[in-house]
Amino acid sequence: MRVAMYYNNNDVRLEEMPVPAIGRGEILVRVVASGICGSDVLEWYRIRKAPIVLGHEIAGEIVEVGEGVRGWRPGDRVFVSHHVPCNTCHYCLYGHHTACETLHTTNYYPGGFAEFIRVPALNVDRGVFLLPDELTFEQGAFIEPLACVVRGQRVAGLQPGRCVLVLGSGISGTLHILLARALGAGRIIATDVHDYRTGKAREFGADAVFRADEDIPERVRAANGGRLADLVVVCTGALSAFLQAIQCVDRGGTVLSFATTEPDVRLPVPINEFWRNEISLMPSYGNAPLDAVEAIEFLRAGRVSVDGMVTHRLGLEETGLGFRLTASAGESLKVIVEPHRPPRG
Repeated sequence: MRVAMYYNNNDVRLEEMPVPAIGRGEILVRVVASGICGSDVLEWYRIRKAPIVLGHEIAGEIVEVGEGVRGWRPGDRVFVSHHVPCNTCHYCLYGHHTACETLHTTNYYPGGFAEFIRVPALNVDRGVFLLPDELTFEQGAFIEPLACVVRGQRVAGLQPGRCVLVLGSGISGTLHILLARALGAGRIIATDVHDYRTGKAREFGADAVFRADEDIPERVRAANGGRLADLVVVCTGALSAFLQAIQCVDRGGTVLSFATTEPDVRLPVPINEFWRNEISLMPSYGNAPLDAVEAIEFLRAGRVSVDGMVTHRLGLEETGLGFRLTASAGESLKVIVEPHRPPRG
């Protein structure tokens, strides 16, 4: 089978690998749609494992089931989670499923930018979900990123009527806008450094949109009746965005660290101010099965519509172009790789 092998953001090669053989409790899935995530192009994070086949936002069709597999059969249209929790450790039992060591070490093989993936038995047990008839494979590729957003807004405690500020209007920021609207948020404000993405934020439902290099605290006050934001969601790894978030959160509010910086970056937090004003700083990483179930329902019911968010649909041989488009954060929003798409020309 063909795979897109990652060496770095500017070196993704079309290579050949054997179709994975499955064992007891496992399934083989034909990948139909695979989204490129912003985390896929975090070069400092990915390059240490290179060469590697990346891709964790997939939807596809089961083509083979292993001995002992129950409830699944060839032809089923599915979304598959790459990471799954154990559900029995200390962290899972206290609701911190994405801190589970099992979640951090599970994955399907070789990765979503391949024609086929082998899904291990543990993932089959708790990480495979039937794709509703209402959803296309392309929409199914949004389940994983939306599930991460679902978890983020849950841990941040978003309540109806609250003002939400989204810093960074790429795909994650845009999904935060859509979900916040679906959950009944009040004013939704968004920023970005690129005019293309500020336009997309406005298109997908932000009430007010500003360039990130403006006086954002003042702009937020002007757009929110003199108050800062109840929830500030950081969807970019730039330290300047985290510093800006601290300046933009209102008393009793929360800063949600949805993105991350490079590992050696330190954030100076005004502890006294946070203490006096009951401000929370909350991180959110990944998603768990419950989040995926909720994401599927939001998409199935049309409460979160991702129609129009895909800006590029590429064949497997064009995956390198997709990585460059995503890394440049220019005029692209969501890039979908279709491993079985016939080559152009």
